[in-house]
Amino acid sequence: MPELPEVQTIISDLNKKIVGDIITDFWSDWPKAIKNLPLEKFKREIKNRKIIKARRIGKNIFIDLSGGKTLYIHLKMTGHLLVKSRANFQFPISNFQSISNDQISKYKKRDYFNDKVNQYIHHAWILKTKNKKLKTLEFSDVRKFAKIVLGDTEKINNLPEIKKLGVDALDKKFTFEKFEEILEKRKNTPIGIVLMEQERISGIGNIYRSEILFEAQILPSRKTRNLSKTEKISLYKTINKVLKKAIKLRGTSDSDYRDTAGAPGSFQKALKVYRKDGKRCPKCDTIILRSKIGHRSVFL
Repeated sequence: MPELPEVQTIISDLNKKIVGDIITDFWSDWPKAIKNLPLEKFKREIKNRKIIKARRIGKNIFIDLSGGKTLYIHLKMTGHLLVKSRANFQFPISNFQSISNDQISKYKKRDYFNDKVNQYIHHAWILKTKNKKLKTLEFSDVRKFAKIVLGDTEKINNLPEIKKLGVDALDKKFTFEKFEEILEKRKNTPIGIVLMEQERISGIGNIYRSEILFEAQILPSRKTRNLSKTEKISLYKTINKVLKKAIKLRGTSDSDYRDTAGAPGSFQKALKVYRKDGKRCPKCDTIILRSKIGHRSVFL
């Protein structure tokens, strides 16, 4: 599942590529993904609305539209968004004819859109730019687990699944004092579990949990009550350091994640322990082991 760095990469891309565009139509061959409206009503509600901005809470994507509406998108396990410029289009979406577009893609040497992982298009927003050029925001999702919700902008953050989220791991409100408070409330819980609890700290998943704890030199099985003040400070700083580095490298593509140009991230090249079991530790040269905490794999 895309974690905070992957989702932030997408948000940054969307704010550069589609803000100011007008939604003129919508296509889907899997309307079950739209959770709160029938397909035809969803299409009517979004048509002719301007895209104001994209934002993120944890692993969740929000695209604010004119007229007080917001698209809420959760990518789930295999979803990703692609922005394409179009010469023309026709339904079904598989017959769309794309053209090269250096303005919306930094990857000029290769057309990543043709990669197989980007071919599972189940939804597409048809966009018109201020210059009346055509563009699409397409949703590729091989397993079709992702969800789309349209709601009122002023109410969308009050959805139960959003309201229950804890402080975002890169929010200014995530201070060291807040981190200590979270650890104190979960003092009998392994730190490897606490970092993954979205209702306490949102955005960190299995990839970055393993990398953060490795960098901070803290075993995931350690109970939070046993962490020293120095270890807590180190861990807090490492959360910020690892997540920001992953954003700079445009996320981790160890599976289906791709950015809006269809290109993989590159943080997988910087991974130290995640899915490195059986290989030698870059710090101590011992063999990296895979274990389980809270039914999820950890690497140590």
